[in-house]
Amino acid sequence: MAEAPIKAFVCGHPIKHSRSPLIHGYWLEKYELDGSYEAIDVAPEDFAHFLHTLHEQGYAGGNVTLPHKESAFKIVEKLDGAAEKIGAVNTIWLENGHLCGSNTDAYGFAANLDQQMAGWDSARTAVLLGAGGAARAVIHALQERGFDEIRIVNRTEARARDLQARFGGTTSAHSWEALDDLLASTDLLVNTTSLGMAGSAPLSISLDPLPDHAIVSDIVYVPLQTPLLADAQERGLRTVEGLGMLLHQAVAAFERWFGVKPEVTGELRQRIIDDLRSGK
Repeated sequence: MAEAPIKAFVCGHPIKHSRSPLIHGYWLEKYELDGSYEAIDVAPEDFAHFLHTLHEQGYAGGNVTLPHKESAFKIVEKLDGAAEKIGAVNTIWLENGHLCGSNTDAYGFAANLDQQMAGWDSARTAVLLGAGGAARAVIHALQERGFDEIRIVNRTEARARDLQARFGGTTSAHSWEALDDLLASTDLLVNTTSLGMAGSAPLSISLDPLPDHAIVSDIVYVPLQTPLLADAQERGLRTVEGLGMLLHQAVAAFERWFGVKPEVTGELRQRIIDDLRSGK
């Protein structure tokens, strides 16, 4: 008797904008696997019930996106180290009937830079703009790679201090007004805010203080070249766009459910870019 197809999902509220079905669908086709991956809109009040009935619904696991990542962290029974440190879950699976959770965003951030900017982690000092959930994932990735200084800059300095208290070690909290002074000795600048995203306010900062060797990374991927990255390129700085983080964070989840570690290829990247440009 043939085994049933493996079913996985991404859930959020709203969810129709998600490119995850396109990513996982590409891999299912590429590796000729008998499985499916679908987007499901789950309202916050229905989320706990949805997770607790995954087995009955026939799911092996799935991805969790906004606004459910922190709720998933509280609901799952077993967390891996990355989820514990970041305080949010974006990947769920069933193991011996138990709900397990991980966070692959930190892995996705680092793997994207590994692919696009080999040797990036020889840098010692990073400045992060923003203090939300994405910042937590990036801080974890930078600490894993042994950065000497991770400077968290946020318009509400108290939120930056909260992250500094959470991660400790090499992190420090700063106000937006301190940015120019901080950039003068920065090797890696990362925007983890939504500023510069299509439909959001622009990120208006001067990159003049940055050293010529600095790398500028933006986790925003709509548009692919944000105003921040355009300004950095105009200054002759090396840049890393955010689409790769989305692609690479999906790798570990796909392997967890379907048993194959997929590759982030140029073909996959182009497929997602074409979809983004189509404006669907």
